[in-house]
Amino acid sequence: MIASAIVRNIRDIVGAEYVLDSDLDRFGYSYDASFVPLFPANLPDLVVRPLTTGQVSQVMKLANEHNIPVTPRGAASGRTGGSIPLQGGISLSLERMNKVIELDEKNMMITVEAGVLTGDIYNLCARKGLFYPPDPASYKFSTIGGNIAEDAGGMRAVKYGVTHNFVMGLEVVLADGTVIHTGGKSIKNVTGYNLTQLFTGSEGTLGVVTKAILRLIPMPKYRNTLQLIFSSLDGACATIHQMLQSGVVPASAELMDRTCLNAISRNRKMEFPEKAEACIVTEVDGAEEYEIKKQAEQIEAIARKNDVIELRVAKTAQEADEIWAIRRALSPAVGALAPDRVSEDISVPRNEFPEIVRQIRQIAGKYNLAFAVYGHAGDGNLHPSILCDMSDPEQAPRVHAAVEEIFAATLALGGTLSGEHGIGITKQHYIKDALSEAGVNTLKAVKQSLDPKGILNPGKMW
Repeated sequence: MIASAIVRNIRDIVGAEYVLDSDLDRFGYSYDASFVPLFPANLPDLVVRPLTTGQVSQVMKLANEHNIPVTPRGAASGRTGGSIPLQGGISLSLERMNKVIELDEKNMMITVEAGVLTGDIYNLCARKGLFYPPDPASYKFSTIGGNIAEDAGGMRAVKYGVTHNFVMGLEVVLADGTVIHTGGKSIKNVTGYNLTQLFTGSEGTLGVVTKAILRLIPMPKYRNTLQLIFSSLDGACATIHQMLQSGVVPASAELMDRTCLNAISRNRKMEFPEKAEACIVTEVDGAEEYEIKKQAEQIEAIARKNDVIELRVAKTAQEADEIWAIRRALSPAVGALAPDRVSEDISVPRNEFPEIVRQIRQIAGKYNLAFAVYGHAGDGNLHPSILCDMSDPEQAPRVHAAVEEIFAATLALGGTLSGEHGIGITKQHYIKDALSEAGVNTLKAVKQSLDPKGILNPGKMW
């Protein structure tokens, strides 16, 4: 518990109405969108909702002085338990810090507070003909601070990259309350260590991001969306691989297997061909209409060589939205197929994508488990989901064994444990396999230098 005198000090800093300590409020800040079971021990002692960087700084000074754990929190849309307060203390919610500081059209950059919604950034920029590409599935409700903490990806990563490719500068509050500014609007900047990239993807373990300067690009003038249905998963994987080798770089290329199509059929009352075993939703974009048309024709020709059985090209923006609605509704639809879902976030070199899909299918058969395979096939980022009942004492060990084999297969192919969801709680036991003990010790040395008391998001990563 936090001493009453400290609680009073925090109330004086942020305002009494923005310091929550009821059981119900504390419970509401004890979990996120991950599949981590709820535990009473994960309740924060206090929920603090600051409005300014100065308030964050003062709260961190108090927490550091009194060794109080602090778990930064955005919209809690993370999938690896990153915003779960494992050691109680303070849940530091930045949801009120939601101001757009500046939209600099001349430099094509936007400066925002950490609590601004990712979707709002996209919409605001789009009205000015500018484009912020990162689009995690949660973009409509996730915050940019959380995206930066996890280095979120999304469907457009195949062409445009992930969050760190667009973060130019940060305002960060360190564990002792010190406020630093990294990077800036200069395109070239090699003054000292690249602290901007150090904090991006650090999962709130090194500092609290309060503001960000984001790079923008011109909005593509033309888009074309295609839906491709295949009679085999191998054919769909081959199409994506050959498409990239041919020089076509889609803005996005999403893969869904038969289990996913079944889930969508149930959830959205849609029908797919009886022989459908996989679906690709892909989009091409650019500045010239003829380029888009040419790329779409190339994709169609490649798909026909791989036994595509149905091909739909969106003729209007509404049709494109209808096609993308299938993919964006996928995660909850798959989750409804079983009592539990263990969903992973692996990434492999693009040329190994077909092979990891084959190995996942073999692992599913070996352990007699139902799997759904989907993900950002264009950049090698896959989300295999095990559909199961973790309360079943016979099934749970098979699930854990299957996950271990998926990770081992991923690393053997030169891949990594996470493409966009981070390590958090759920993957910390495997991080040495990916980075080696020396690599993990190096990360710990960085953590020790910035947070010697270990108060920032304790219990995450390792």
